[in-house]
Amino acid sequence: MTTTKFVLQGRKIVTGKAKGEAVVTSEAISFNGGVDNYTGVVTEPGHELEGVNIAGKVLVFRTGKGSTGGSYKIYDMVSRGTAPVAFIQVDPEPITTIGAIIGSIPVVAGLDQNPTTAIATGDYIELDADAGTVSVTSERELE
Repeated sequence: MTTTKFVLQGRKIVTGKAKGEAVVTSEAISFNGGVDNYTGVVTEPGHELEGVNIAGKVLVFRTGKGSTGGSYKIYDMVSRGTAPVAFIQVDPEPITTIGAIIGSIPVVAGLDQNPTTAIATGDYIELDADAGTVSVTSERELE
């Protein structure tokens, strides 16, 4: 097992700081119909995160998709304690951004590396949206 640490630099989308375990998908995600807001489990059939609980995690994803109801689902997840603690996105869009704003979820995007390939599920993330930094601690098996 080897531990590596690195920092990705991007830009603030929504203010705040958060720490936690990363859950990564290269796919777009819908919070309106694709995630159970009562549990935080991804329910979209065929999604690479189907069955994965994102509650309390740092969600690393390409972009959001679906209807504007997703913004309110994100806020509802925050009120239930089932929301991710932060979003790291490749391409931010209005649905997840509005949900993050009303739910006070920090968001960073526009990183100097693609976060869906630089970060792996299980990596430990320390995100400072105001500074635009994503500190990643990764423990991986040597190959």
